[in-house]
Amino acid sequence: MSSSVETRTTRRADPHQKPQRTLQPRTVLKIVLLALVALIFVSPLIFMIVTSFKTRGDATAIPPSWIPNPFSLEAYSTILAPGTNTPVLRWFANSMLAAIIHSALVVVTASLAAYPLARMNFRGKKIVFAVVVATLLVPPVILVIPNYLLVSELGWLNSLIAIIVPTAASAFGVFFMRQFFISLPDDLEEAARIDGANRFQMFTRIILPLAKPAMATLALLAFLGNWNDFLWPVYVLFTPEVQTLPPGLSTLQSANAVRYDLLMAGAVIASVPVLALFVFLQRFIIEGVSRSGVKG
Repeated sequence: MSSSVETRTTRRADPHQKPQRTLQPRTVLKIVLLALVALIFVSPLIFMIVTSFKTRGDATAIPPSWIPNPFSLEAYSTILAPGTNTPVLRWFANSMLAAIIHSALVVVTASLAAYPLARMNFRGKKIVFAVVVATLLVPPVILVIPNYLLVSELGWLNSLIAIIVPTAASAFGVFFMRQFFISLPDDLEEAARIDGANRFQMFTRIILPLAKPAMATLALLAFLGNWNDFLWPVYVLFTPEVQTLPPGLSTLQSANAVRYDLLMAGAVIASVPVLALFVFLQRFIIEGVSRSGVKG
């Protein structure tokens, strides 16, 4: 009897023993519901990928199937073939170049404008910030004609500069970065000021390194906005050589008599950079969004 008591005492005193956890019925129900919701949101993406590997006839078959029969790479070989009227790879390169440069400009301009609105005191500061926020209420379609006239006067029509520069000054970017800068403690700049740092040094060596999550989030949002833009490139880009993916893929309907397999293959190609960026930057996105709403 004494040995059994010692054994039970030893088991209770073992600090390395992991406690056994049992899932409650409510927890299981939540997991199941979340899995169903995730499946509902992911199913269009899965069907898009599946359809891109179907043949032309199988893509329009009724009822539609979730498994290609037969599995085919015809859609990809068709849209990626050189010498066609739909240079998808060229559109992809144009979209990638424009989106990368545009997102970099948005981060730079927004950070420079947001820093004095968040960390400096000057006359009219609240009025300036109110004007910046008020521009968010202006529908972007209203600015199409003024921006077109400006781009035309600068000689930027039918060039990638026309879809990179006009929207590089982002009011949302200024608001987003300001909210993040406000959440940083003031003691950091006070310590740097005592050490003899000026405003520019405090901005570049202290504030910006701490703002990497917010900058990564803003860069991704700006990238998505430029990458998915359809209306503005239609107005300012005319030839297939300088076209971007969204308006370029829309021509597949008329050029190929609504080949759904081709459309889905082009959509898969357009989705790859976005999904890859989100996978690599999701940690920064969560941190940047959570911290940007701490103080107002």
